[in-house]
This record gives sequence, C-alpha cells and structure tokens, in this order.
Amino acid sequence: MNVDETDLPGFGVRKDFMTQSGRRLGVVTHRDGETELIISAWDDPDTCQASIPLTGEEAATLGNLLGGQRIVMQLTEEHRDLPGISTRQFHIAAESPFRGHPMGKAQIRTRTSVSIVAIMREGEVLASPGPDVVLHVGDLIVAVGTEEGLDQAATILRNG
Repeated sequence: MNVDETDLPGFGVRKDFMTQSGRRLGVVTHRDGETELIISAWDDPDTCQASIPLTGEEAATLGNLLGGQRIVMQLTEEHRDLPGISTRQFHIAAESPFRGHPMGKAQIRTRTSVSIVAIMREGEVLASPGPDVVLHVGDLIVAVGTEEGLDQAATILRNG
C-alpha cells in the first residue's frame, strides 16, 4: 500500500493513502504533537470531509485496535486447522484491576490455560510478553486458547 507523506509548512505532516473504495484516509500530526484522523470527500480526494482530533491515548488505542485485529486474523488463520483453539483480543480498560500491574499478577495462563501471545501498545507490538510486563490502560492483549478459557480470561481481566 502506498502511503503519501506531505509536509504542511508551519503546521505538521499529513500521511494518507487511497482506500479501495476511492477515499483518502490519513493522519495529520501537528507540530505541537496533536493528531487528527482525516477522511477525504468522495468527489475530491484533496478535500477533507471529516477531521477527528485525537488525544495521544486515543491515537494509541486506535492504532492498537487496528493493528491488533490484523494479528488476530493472522493467528486465527494459523490455528484454523487446530480444533478447539481460538484467538481473541482483550482491551485493558481504565476499570481493570490489573492496569498498572505486571501481567503475571492476573495469572491468566495458570487460571485459564490461555496464552497471551502479544500486547499492542501505542501502535507497537510486544511479542510474547513475559509476566513482568506492566499492563496499561489502552493495551490490547492478544490471546490464544479454548473458547471457555478465553471467556474466563476476559472475566479475569475485567473483574479480577
């Protein structure tokens, strides 16, 4: 996919790409660190139809959601021929009792036999995270296990 980068003098940088549907979708990173998600008009790819300001946390969460979905799809395909094994993603919410704590405190593998295979954080992938990795609000956890185990893991991460 071709990503176009355009300097916006005195303002920041615009990075965007043409979607299959014919719209340009992108991000403007302002010089002051602010971020905007931008969507072009249908009839003019150079005209912005929508601009959505994002906080740093919101931009990181959006990156995690989009990147995490790609990892889940890849793992799901790899486990397609393994009956009873599924891949799922979990979002660490502000209400999670494990936010700000090492992942090992949740004891997901011990309690559910589910393996946490990656954490998406601020658009970066932490592959095969160890139990000492501290969980942050907005983290997207990618896990592999049985449906029952994944349901239990979701409950643990949500309620303790």
